[in-house]
Amino acid sequence: MAVEEAIVLVGGLGTRLRQVVPDLPKPLAPVAGRPFLAWLLDALAGARMRRVILATGHMAEAVESVVGSGWGDMEVVYSREHAPLGTGGAVRLAARHVGGDGVHLLNGDTWLRYDPAGLEAATRRAGCALGIALAAVDDVARYGAVEVSDGKVAGFREKGGTGAGLINAGSYFLTGAALRGLPDVQAFSFEERVLAPMAMRGEVAAFADTAGFIDIGVPEDYARAQSMFAEAR
Repeated sequence: MAVEEAIVLVGGLGTRLRQVVPDLPKPLAPVAGRPFLAWLLDALAGARMRRVILATGHMAEAVESVVGSGWGDMEVVYSREHAPLGTGGAVRLAARHVGGDGVHLLNGDTWLRYDPAGLEAATRRAGCALGIALAAVDDVARYGAVEVSDGKVAGFREKGGTGAGLINAGSYFLTGAALRGLPDVQAFSFEERVLAPMAMRGEVAAFADTAGFIDIGVPEDYARAQSMFAEAR
């Protein structure tokens, strides 16, 4: 049976977007008349998730007051960090609430159309502990590129390159083994301490059946999201 739990990282400070949305946490930034997080939660509900763990931090109370304890048929629980833990520390803290053997993981400020069950299946087929959803973009300069070989992530190239390619879209599937293998430290970077070393060992499956990537933390993408989601409504 496919995993039906997801962690969404919604605790970041959102410094790049603060000039546009100064008084809200980034996941609550209004997009086409709704908090961006509402669109994400709708997508997770549509993907048949039954439980979502929101990893909160900055302005946690605002997120909790908007979302509450449920979203449609999904249960919503909270993992609140009281000091900055980095992406990895936030995942490790939230993992205490995971009830099954694996979990989906998403950034609360990025949008991507993909099938979580498809990502999980690709991860398990590849015999990997971790799977990553990749987005095809016209220019990788702002993000850094992901190198793929035989269905697995072969490496990451730093920002600064140019041209079309695949990028990390901030959506993952972690098996139970990946969760149990998280570093036993309080604060750390998921990308540096987990993702990069596992990729070097050939343990990260690549999944590129995706579309519609947007990072609303960047003001120009935030503006683009307004028209994209308005059309979707």
